[in-house]
Amino acid sequence: MPKLVVPLTDAQIKNAKPKDRTYKLFDGGGLYLEVMPTGSKLWRMKFKQANGKEGRLSFGSYPEVSLTAARAKRVEARELKAKDIDPGEVRRLEKLQRAAAASNTFEAVARQWHANKREVWKENTAKDAMNRLEKDVFPLIGKRPIAEIDAPVMLDVLRRVEQRGAKEIAARLGQLCSQIFRYAIASGLAKYNPVPDLRGALKPRVKGHHAAISTDELPEFLRVLEKNEARMYTPTRILMRLMMLVFVRTSELIETPWSEIDLEDEQWVIPWQRMKMGKRKVNPRKVNHHVNMPRQGWEMLRELHAITGRGKYLFPNQRDHEKPVSNGAILAALKRMGYGGKHTGHGFRALAMGVIKECLGYRHDVVNRQLAHMSGDAYGEAYDRAEFLEERRAMMQQYADYLASIASGNIAIGWPAKAA
Repeated sequence: MPKLVVPLTDAQIKNAKPKDRTYKLFDGGGLYLEVMPTGSKLWRMKFKQANGKEGRLSFGSYPEVSLTAARAKRVEARELKAKDIDPGEVRRLEKLQRAAAASNTFEAVARQWHANKREVWKENTAKDAMNRLEKDVFPLIGKRPIAEIDAPVMLDVLRRVEQRGAKEIAARLGQLCSQIFRYAIASGLAKYNPVPDLRGALKPRVKGHHAAISTDELPEFLRVLEKNEARMYTPTRILMRLMMLVFVRTSELIETPWSEIDLEDEQWVIPWQRMKMGKRKVNPRKVNHHVNMPRQGWEMLRELHAITGRGKYLFPNQRDHEKPVSNGAILAALKRMGYGGKHTGHGFRALAMGVIKECLGYRHDVVNRQLAHMSGDAYGEAYDRAEFLEERRAMMQQYADYLASIASGNIAIGWPAKAA
């Protein structure tokens, strides 16, 4: 007759003392507790494999795995055996899967996806995407297995970007991460893409009347602009470049007369009557607007002066030089570049504000004055009177140099730069 095994009790397990050699306390059904000379108590289970040999399973240590939990694991193993499934093989495969999950971190999978995309991406597009991930995503979830990342975790990542005021960047990061999860699913490394579940949880991007590209799209825009400039009428080329460099309102630039431009002292002052508030007759302060232009802007104005300097306007209408060019010239140029409906002349203002605040780190007040926005409080009005002229000059030169560095490929958009 087989030896009768009396089930263990918690008291018996707790009171089991270590001996010089390892010994076993049996609970029945193949389950036993192995008491080590070190005092460790390990749950084991022996079972007969399909080849007739004895196999052994490990269920963890006591008290981390309680007596009740160990018995539940025994039941699971016996149920597998009843189905002619080797529980040892199941455990081995589970262990391999856990190891694979641990090695397939979000960062590792993202870099695989990125390497795969490099074949079809332009170099700067690839650089921009990786720069965004390294800056805002990898530090937070890069070391986590991608299969374990759920919607609340991704929401936290993107909300941190939102809290910087970079809603557009957060949206773009969400798109990148969604592509990475889709790649992981297709590769058998994950089963779930949490990004679509975040709809409604993130702040919506403000959609105004003026279409504008995002800061992430700027490098590609600059490349397309440079490629198309050879086919542009010289004043149109300069008009596009100045819209990007000084981001005054479209009407304020195309209606500028040469009488406002002082090439010798490099000064451009727009009379208050020509500003938006002046035209609406709601500018009680009647403050003229000083347009701070970088070195590159003054170089282009000198080039333009040789072409249109004898006339009234910087950018005269080609049919009637007594009238300025229409806003349609900018829209037509953008359409020929492939940006019809995606970007407008006014969109350069939104683009500049995004780049200067997100990438160059200037205060909102300084950017606002360069945009000729009116303050809504007494504190802002006090600063308006000072107008931040010196800081704005430095900001505009740094912005122009930053655009040049992006266009030349020396830096990627989003790479931080300290304000002067």
